[in-house]
Amino acid sequence: MKKPMLFAAAAALISGAALAAPAHAPIDPAVMSQDIKVLSSDAFEGRGPATRAEPKTIAYIVQQFKAAGLQPGGDKIGGDATKSGRAWTQNVPLAEFQTEGPVVTRIAAGGETLTFKQGEEVALRAAQTGQTHLAIKDAPVVFIGYGVKAPERRWDDFKGVDLHGKIALVLVNDPDFETAPKCENGCDFGGKAMTYYGRWTYKYEEAARQGALGMLVIHERAPASYGWNTVKNSNTNAIFDIIRKDPAKAHSPLEGWIQRDATVQLFKAAGLDFEALKKQAQTREFRPVTLKGVTWSTDMAVKAEHVVSHNVVGVLPGKSHPNERIIYTAHWDHLGVGQPDAKGDRIYNGAVDNASGVAELIELARLYGKAPRTDRTMMFMSVTAEEKGLLGSTYYATNPLYPLATTVADINMDSMNVLGRTRDVSSSGNAPLTLQDDLISVAAKQGLSFTKDSHPESGSFFRSDHFSFAKQGVPAMSIGAGSDLETGGVAAGEAAGEAYVRDKYHQPADEWDPNWDLSGMVQETEVLYDLGRRLATSREWPEWKAGAEFKAARDKTAAARK
Repeated sequence: MKKPMLFAAAAALISGAALAAPAHAPIDPAVMSQDIKVLSSDAFEGRGPATRAEPKTIAYIVQQFKAAGLQPGGDKIGGDATKSGRAWTQNVPLAEFQTEGPVVTRIAAGGETLTFKQGEEVALRAAQTGQTHLAIKDAPVVFIGYGVKAPERRWDDFKGVDLHGKIALVLVNDPDFETAPKCENGCDFGGKAMTYYGRWTYKYEEAARQGALGMLVIHERAPASYGWNTVKNSNTNAIFDIIRKDPAKAHSPLEGWIQRDATVQLFKAAGLDFEALKKQAQTREFRPVTLKGVTWSTDMAVKAEHVVSHNVVGVLPGKSHPNERIIYTAHWDHLGVGQPDAKGDRIYNGAVDNASGVAELIELARLYGKAPRTDRTMMFMSVTAEEKGLLGSTYYATNPLYPLATTVADINMDSMNVLGRTRDVSSSGNAPLTLQDDLISVAAKQGLSFTKDSHPESGSFFRSDHFSFAKQGVPAMSIGAGSDLETGGVAAGEAAGEAYVRDKYHQPADEWDPNWDLSGMVQETEVLYDLGRRLATSREWPEWKAGAEFKAARDKTAAARK
């Protein structure tokens, strides 16, 4: 789950550079609009992975890749079925978990019995440990602050508490969200920008390491950066994971979210003050607190099975350095068919998120297909199961079709600009990376300034597919427009971003709109094309800057790039 790139930044002053003439075929916004319209239509049923919509989605993308002149770049196949001996897809084996029947949750609290409704007070995930039935009865509940164990920061929210057989409640984000910029003696987690310790994925991982029976993240709008609808819609339909030898090492039996008001109710029943304990949790001195008199019971049936989804891969081999490749990525999946909204609509069409990114990926393939061949190979990959936890890109990054050591960069597109031209570009999470310097240079030639991610507390760097590559050391960024709109400026851009997150993000209302102004997508495509071509026609190897957490992984393979 991520905040769309268009809405990630505040404005900076526009460069005075003249607009550069495009060195590519004309970009037709009507063609991109048609791609979005098709992929986000009801006929594609929200593009859920491993559903009947997947073959239709893949067939459409492959058709467009073929028409653009790409060659298949997926799994190796036998015989002479294709010129390259490869398929158009990479198989991505996944475990799928689907709740069957009602989710019953009852909490004994202060002598009362509370019934929390799935999707209302709680959003519980189908157990990913392989169990077909999860029954928890009268488990103690413990507040664990932010659920962070970070020795290098001298921080431990667990303090040795035994969580076996217990349900842990944790705050979303990390402690600096509340304390920055007024941190005394410096911020413990680097300031307002979220670290990986603030992501719910980390918190679930740590809960499993601590042996917890379950972990629930307390939802609050500001530190989560999205509303409850996003949480509900993302956690009450099918859940996927990569295939694991021992799932219990990565997941507790119960995972999910709980509304803040419901949490306050539990604290009050235990004679505790939620806000006071939340403030304590922002310090190293915090110690876990058991909610006395509060026990948790949940009963749910789970259907678990192995499925195969697919990444779609097309390539244009380089003419002089074919073993070095620049990858453009955009995830094709969305949430499929799920809980109905107020209008009864159950199809999560995912027009902006991320049919728009796929449309831009396809348009880039068309541009490169018509242009002179580059020295390095250009690769275009539409990945699966991003909405399920970056699973398609994670699978590729850990089972690469081509060596990561000679992968120049991953340039990712996720939720593109449908509001018109901007005066700036931005990237997700302000990565310490020379690739960002390249973006700034390319944008300046088109008269665009670069604006840093103005909402780093939302953790957008960890919420899209480039992160899977970054974890393996590959220079990687999600790139898109800033929010300084030519019509309306920053105020209009920020307002549109907030409205989208509130009213459409991960909701059925994210639908194609014929009134969109896709001149902004044209602008983005020009920048992305020029950036990729700059890398593909040079001997440059982007690098992580000193101090970046992914630099060590990249440096280990430096000899392959000499």
